Amino acid sequence: MSQSAAEIPEHNLQRKAAIARGGVFDHAGSVTVTPITDFDLGRTIFDTLEGALPRFVIRTRVAKQMKWQSNTRSEVERAYQSSSVDGPPPEVSEDLRRFLVDECDFDVEHADGSFLDHLYFCYEYSFRHYPERSPLVMLLHSILGTGTNTFAMDASKIPALQALMNAFEWAHVEAFPSVLRLLYAMELRAELWANKTRLDQLRAVRFHRVIDDKPLEMNADEFWIQLNYQLIHLVDFLPVSNWTAHANDTAFIVFRDLYAFLEETARLEAVIDYTPAQAGRGIEGESQTLGAKLVDLLPVKLSERMAAKSVKRFSGRINHCIDYELLWGA
Repeated sequence: MSQSAAEIPEHNLQRKAAIARGGVFDHAGSVTVTPITDFDLGRTIFDTLEGALPRFVIRTRVAKQMKWQSNTRSEVERAYQSSSVDGPPPEVSEDLRRFLVDECDFDVEHADGSFLDHLYFCYEYSFRHYPERSPLVMLLHSILGTGTNTFAMDASKIPALQALMNAFEWAHVEAFPSVLRLLYAMELRAELWANKTRLDQLRAVRFHRVIDDKPLEMNADEFWIQLNYQLIHLVDFLPVSNWTAHANDTAFIVFRDLYAFLEETARLEAVIDYTPAQAGRGIEGESQTLGAKLVDLLPVKLSERMAAKSVKRFSGRINHCIDYELLWGA
């Protein structure tokens, strides 16, 4: 692990703004975005992505650096400090910290900073804006696998990990990588929307655990909680600005759809302030290569289908069954 599990990472300004204000925001006009010319995709969780076009698209989306206006930086820092007046999230147990350091490997970059930065952001956001549920789930949500087949630990260590958390936390941690893939694969979201008027009849959802293909089942109440955790996770993947131009960003697509579904069906529990982008706005404060401009022209549906195809391919590589089943009735 590249950072001590006891060390609290310093959030970037976009993450601080999300935590301080409890939501996601288009920061156009407050930040300058420029491409990182020497960005190495091979040092990120996207190294395993196959195909020239998918790799090109993801590189243009994540290889960016931000420079914030000084007044915006000051405002966000003040707001973040105010939101943190009650102190940091609770420390994890000594046994769990030791497990994370000795038994796991998170030494891979995220889209922005280290993977531990991403985990701790999800942990703190959940602690402050989803206090009804354990934030530990969001600290450990990717420990059994990411969407690109990187694994922080071997499946043989699962019993030791499970013993370090309660039954609620374990159920959501082991399910998280699977549900994440199902959301990107499209069919689950479509079926949930098609049945939105009878969701009170949903009894359970069956699917397979990513790391070892073990069959899992969550009851309906657990599943709605899981979708709230998933929405918090997506907060950390949204474009920092110019949302209209970047509407085909796949994480943004899934976020918008999941947010709308949870809000419309009155199952949104986490506090996530979100206002859709205004149509017709152009690029503001962002330098783009020709390739990045072309990526922005991809139709939303095509981008969504590409992501679905990719996640299914990743599951196929590790013999993970990406099928699921909604169980209805008593």
